[in-house]
Amino acid sequence: MRILHIMASKALGGAETYSTDVMLSLHKMGIDQCVVMPKDAPRYLELEAAGIRMAPHVFASPFVPLQRLLTRFLIKREKPDIVHTWMRRGAALAGKNKKEEKKPLILGWFGGYYDTSKFKNCAHLVGVTKDIVAHMVKNGVPAANAHFIPTFPDITTVPPIDRATLSTPRDAKVLLALSRMHPKKGLDTLLVSLKGLPDCVVWLAGDGPLQHKLENLAQELGVIDRVRFLGWRTDRSALLRAADVCVLPSRYEPFGTVILEAWAAGTPLVACASAGPAAHVENESTGLLTPIDDVRALTAALRRALDDEELRRRLVAKGYAAYIKDFTRESVTRQWIEFYKSLIQEKK
Repeated sequence: MRILHIMASKALGGAETYSTDVMLSLHKMGIDQCVVMPKDAPRYLELEAAGIRMAPHVFASPFVPLQRLLTRFLIKREKPDIVHTWMRRGAALAGKNKKEEKKPLILGWFGGYYDTSKFKNCAHLVGVTKDIVAHMVKNGVPAANAHFIPTFPDITTVPPIDRATLSTPRDAKVLLALSRMHPKKGLDTLLVSLKGLPDCVVWLAGDGPLQHKLENLAQELGVIDRVRFLGWRTDRSALLRAADVCVLPSRYEPFGTVILEAWAAGTPLVACASAGPAAHVENESTGLLTPIDDVRALTAALRRALDDEELRRRLVAKGYAAYIKDFTRESVTRQWIEFYKSLIQEKK
C-alpha cells in the first residue's frame, strides 16, 4: 500500500494538526507514504524527522498551474495506490480522478461543511462527522462514495504545566480555551462571561486575526489582568491537565477535536451547542452544553462545572469512556488503514 498525501495549508489549525497526526500514526503502522507539504508548514520537520518522504518542491513556485504539473510528475514517480488530499487546495492540485487501472484513486477529506463542487476530482470523500457526510450526500455525492472516519486527540501522559510559569495563582480557577482567534470561535463570549466569574483566570491557547480585538475587549471589560494570551501551543496535554475546565464557546464548530482532547485528559468540558458539540456531547453526561452567544447560560454552566464536585466527576468519567470507546489514536488509525484497503480492493 502506497499513499501520497497532499496538505497545501501552512496554517496552525485543527485540520493541519490532525492530518499530520494521521500521517505519523500510519508511518508507525508501516504504511509507505509520501507527503506533499510546504517546507515552512509548522510540522514539516516533524514528519521529515520521522522518516516520511517529503515533497516540498511542489510549492517552490507560487504559480498554481506549475504546482499541478509538479504534482502530476510526482504521482507518476511515486505510483501511489491512493492520493489522499486534505481540504480543497489539495484536491485541486491532484487533478482529475482517472479510472484507468494504473492511475491512483483520489480521496478527499472534509473537516467542515465544504462546497462539494470543489472536490469533483475525488472519487471518494471522508467527513469527520456523520452530519458532514449527510451534507455531502445532500449536495450530490453518491452515498456509496461518502464515508465517516472521526478524528482523534493527540494527548500524552504528561504532568500539568506549572501555573506559575503562566503568571497564574495556584488558587485561581483556570478556564482553558484551545482555539484559533477567529470570530466563529466565540472567544468574546467567554471574555464577557469572565466578568461574572471573579475567581477565574482564562488561558487562551491559540493565535489568529482576532487577537488584537480580544485584547482590547478584555481591557474594556476590566478583565485583562485575568486573561493570559498564550499563543499557539504544542503542550496542550499539560495545559489541559492544569486547567479546571476546558471551554469551547464556538458559534460554528463542525466537530471540535478539543472535545476529544478534554475527554482524554480528564478535564470537564463546557461547550456552546454548535453543530459538532451538539452532535457529540451528551449534555450533563460527557459535558455541559449552552446556547450559542448566551453569556448568562455560559457563565452559569462554568460556575457549575467549577463548584459541583459530583458533576465534575461525572463529566470526567463519562467523557473518558466516550473517548476510549470510539476516538483513540489506535482505533482511528486502524479505521484509516482498513478504509484504504477497501478502496484498493474495490479498484482491483
